[in-house]
Amino acid sequence: MKRSRLPYIITALTLLFLYLPIIVMVINSFNASKFAGDWHGFSLRWYRRLLVDGQVWDALIHSVIVGISATVVSTILGTLAAFALHQWKGKLQKFQWLMIYSPLLLPDILIGVALLIFFLILNFELGLFTIFLAHTTFCISYVTLVMLSKLQQFDFSLVEAALDLGAKPLQITRKVILPQILPGIIAAALLAFTLSIDDFVITFFVTGPGSTTLPIYVYGMIKYGSTALINALSTVILAVTIIFVIITQYLTKEESY
Repeated sequence: MKRSRLPYIITALTLLFLYLPIIVMVINSFNASKFAGDWHGFSLRWYRRLLVDGQVWDALIHSVIVGISATVVSTILGTLAAFALHQWKGKLQKFQWLMIYSPLLLPDILIGVALLIFFLILNFELGLFTIFLAHTTFCISYVTLVMLSKLQQFDFSLVEAALDLGAKPLQITRKVILPQILPGIIAAALLAFTLSIDDFVITFFVTGPGSTTLPIYVYGMIKYGSTALINALSTVILAVTIIFVIITQYLTKEESY
C-alpha cells in the first residue's frame, strides 16, 4: 500500500505558516528601509539604533532584574515543592498539586487581573517588585514540573547508602543530591528565566510607572509604528531565546543518559 503524502504536506504547510513570519521579520531587520515592503539593501542601521537607544536598555535592565530575581526564587521554591510532591503523599499534597497546576491552566489575563486586584487590596505600589512577585507565581509551576521529571530518574538508594556510611543531612544534600539534580535545576532555571523575560500579558497588569519591561516597551513601539526597530530587537531576543532552548535541551538530554 502506497503511503499517503498528505500528512507531510500538512506538516510542511503548518511549519511554513508558523515560521515564515519569523523569517520575514529577521530578513527585514537587515533592511535599510523603515518599511517592510520596500527593500533598500542590506544594512545594520537598526541594530546600531538599538545600541544607542537608552529606553531600550532601561527596559532590558528591568527585564533582566525581574527575570533573574524571579528565576532564583522560583527555582528554589519549585525544587523544594518538587521534593515534597515526590516524597510525601497526603491531603496536603493534593492541595499542593492544585496550587502547582492552577497557574498553568488559568488564562494569563485572568491571573493578571487577579494579581492586580490583590496588589491593590494590599496597597502595594505597582512596580518592579509586583512584577517580580507575579513572575515568581507562574514560574514556580514550571520549575516544579521540570524537577519532578528529574526526581523520577533519581536513585534515592544513594541517599540511603550515604546514611549508612554516616553522612550527615547537609553532606548528603551537598555531595549526593545536588550533583545529581544540578542539570535539572539549571534547565528549570533557564526555562523560568525565558518565561519571565518573555511575559507580556501578566506584566501588563502589574507594571507601574518607571518599571517598563522589554515586552511592554515593544508593545509601545508597535503603537507608534517603529516596526523596523522592532524587527531588529525581536531578532536579538529570538537569538537569545534559541540559545537558552539549546542549552536547556542539551542539559535535559545529558540528564536522561
